[in-house]
Amino acid sequence: MTARETTTVANVLEWEFRPAGDGPWVPVTLPHDAMIAEPRDPQAPGGADQGWFPGGVYEYRTSWQGIDPGDRELSLRIEGVQGDSVVSVNGVQLGTVRSGYAETELAIDRDVLDGRDDVEIHVLVDNSPQPASRWYSGSGLFRPVRMILRPPVHFPSDGIHLRTRSLDSAHASVEVAYRLSPENASGVSVTLELVAGDASIASVTSEGGFGVAVLHVPDPKPWSVESPFLYELIATARINGEIVDQLHDRVGLRTVAVDAAQGLRINGSVVKLRGACIHHDHGVLGAAGHRAAEFRRVRRLKDAGFTAVRSAHHPMSRDLLDACDEIGMYVLDEFADYWVVSKTAHDGAHRFRETWREDADRMIAKDRNRPSVIMYAIGNEIPETATPEGVELAREIADHFRSSDPERPLTVAINLFLNAMVAFDKSPYRETDGADEKSMAGSTEANVMINHIGRMMNLVSRLPMADRASRDAFAVVDVAGYNYGMGRYAHDVKAYPHRVILGSETLPGDIVRGWELVEKHPAIIGDFVWVGWEFLGEAGVGLWVPGKRAGLSKPYPYILHGGGLFDLIGMPDVSLRLTQAAWGALEAPAIGVRPLDLSGTPIVRSTWRSTDAVESWSWRGCEGRRAEIEVYSTDDEVELLLNGRSVGRRKAGRRRGYLARFRVPYEPGVLTAVGYRGGAETARSELTSAGAALMLNLHAESGSLAADGSDLAFVTIELADAAGTVEMLADEEVTVTVSGPGILAGLGTAAPAPTTPFTSARTSTYRGRALAVVRSTGEPGLVVVTATSATGAARIELESTPGSGT
Repeated sequence: MTARETTTVANVLEWEFRPAGDGPWVPVTLPHDAMIAEPRDPQAPGGADQGWFPGGVYEYRTSWQGIDPGDRELSLRIEGVQGDSVVSVNGVQLGTVRSGYAETELAIDRDVLDGRDDVEIHVLVDNSPQPASRWYSGSGLFRPVRMILRPPVHFPSDGIHLRTRSLDSAHASVEVAYRLSPENASGVSVTLELVAGDASIASVTSEGGFGVAVLHVPDPKPWSVESPFLYELIATARINGEIVDQLHDRVGLRTVAVDAAQGLRINGSVVKLRGACIHHDHGVLGAAGHRAAEFRRVRRLKDAGFTAVRSAHHPMSRDLLDACDEIGMYVLDEFADYWVVSKTAHDGAHRFRETWREDADRMIAKDRNRPSVIMYAIGNEIPETATPEGVELAREIADHFRSSDPERPLTVAINLFLNAMVAFDKSPYRETDGADEKSMAGSTEANVMINHIGRMMNLVSRLPMADRASRDAFAVVDVAGYNYGMGRYAHDVKAYPHRVILGSETLPGDIVRGWELVEKHPAIIGDFVWVGWEFLGEAGVGLWVPGKRAGLSKPYPYILHGGGLFDLIGMPDVSLRLTQAAWGALEAPAIGVRPLDLSGTPIVRSTWRSTDAVESWSWRGCEGRRAEIEVYSTDDEVELLLNGRSVGRRKAGRRRGYLARFRVPYEPGVLTAVGYRGGAETARSELTSAGAALMLNLHAESGSLAADGSDLAFVTIELADAAGTVEMLADEEVTVTVSGPGILAGLGTAAPAPTTPFTSARTSTYRGRALAVVRSTGEPGLVVVTATSATGAARIELESTPGSGT
């Protein structure tokens, strides 16, 4: 063995794919979502939850040439697959993978290779039973697949565990537990080294195949959202002085503590979490977990003022965690949306009791060296937490998490209204155990009721029954997660003086009052708004739609939820401005205008959206219609000007919920909002109408992409005037072509009910915009993106350069 034969991990990008059967194989690059390319159907069994996409059965295959592992161990790590799967190598079944978000590593034994130096991998994915999720899941190998080669003596995947024991400005004490496989190899020593740039900061060498070592770090650089400094941890295993394995991991030094008296402390400083709940899909890319898309989302959320993300409702991907580590974003990683009570007909609740420990171990092993992960949620809106049996299961799960990772606090997100429904025995959901059936409330039923009663939810959550149905489960965890339970905050900080409270889900319209309570009470450590980023599925739940009556979910062809503070293509919604005002992060008045093409039309509102206004004063053909204008501001007063004329002056600021409303007949021109504090102007902002002549514009978020076969470029398409003002009501069909070393990975808009698939090269703009996503093919060169519509054509050039993305 040479020193170079250490553990290697390779991303397996290139595969072939087909719907199961005898059809032709087509090349695909992972991560891949098979569902997003399927025709949507108003009769799809997954219905609105899945965005009217059907499920299916699919096959993937790939081959490796020249593979001779020798005495090394070869394995395949599948980081996520939607659909129960069977994995075969060279025609021999290797193992199965459960549908969902948990990683699975499968060892490829030498007898399977049978002396061949070529390896053919086949994955059969069955995601046909629907609905299997309460939101759009996607199908297939939606997260990366990696090939791992390990020497005979090696660090296993969870062989290194770092904990920051103490940390101050002068010194940090860092404990590193290590383990080799096998543990009893003779003549073994392990060196652990912490590196910053080219400098070795601390190192220690220990004898034996397992143990715990302490690194003493002088002048440490703590990791935080404000300063996400990462060290490199190098673990080197030697036998009789010769290197046999080496691992490199990027780590951060930080401590976490929480209690009701002082709240949440990161590195000893009090932190209030400004949180966003996010799902896993990426809009026009479907569920495919592209690394570049994960980084883009985290950057945009952080730029908007968010400091934390909560995965809803499943373990995060490695790439998303990388983004949070590198960019700086606190993470609440969530274990499961269900336990033993099904929320959909084909979820995995029936096998939860047999699988949860293994899934929890995989999640913890993935997360525990991550500085960004500061808390685990063991479940979301689990109805059985209202029962003694469910509380006991919660305690069992919590104890398991603590035994594996005692550093991080635990929460469970409880919908207080849902638990009250369970206590009243008013739900159609059932847990089946032989002949006994127990009625349970589900998240969907609770959401229907919440939507009907709206803000009355705060009153409902104050009922004694809601308290009795949640307090025992809250007692099991370190932090009580309140979904839509803001009405209990003031009472519970007094009634339960040792309870730490987190707003694990808050309606956008409640953020102002919620944040006031977060700032007032040390025991309330933050708030997560539902929902930070638009997502596919739960179609129409968060939308305001024309009409007099509408159900919670909307009919085909609605595709998205509708409540995102960022829309499906990553543009900020005006509802974000209310959140920023509540945080004190809105620097100038923000103007929203309710859609003028719907002026005077009855609108059915959703509780999951605070407004349908958009940040535009360009509504062609709407002259003379009544414009309803919303100005969000932290100032005492706001004056609105239209083409230099005062429309009026209104109170704003905290006492008015940071919102001033105006009405005026629409006329094109310039709409200006001026903020005043103490009678003096503080800031102003304006919206401008587009001119008569429009053109097609392309804007790339970066002028280059890495020639690595996986990096993405995001290109916004706009119908705008010469000054760049986008027109809301002049939408056109656009065709996009890509030449050079790039391909079109997705094309679409934020339209709530599109009829053109995101895999098409054509789309109609929505409110003047569309998004084209281009993926590298792996070669360097010039990538040219061209868009054509009735207005004209536009092109943009991107440089594909050697290197890695993000």
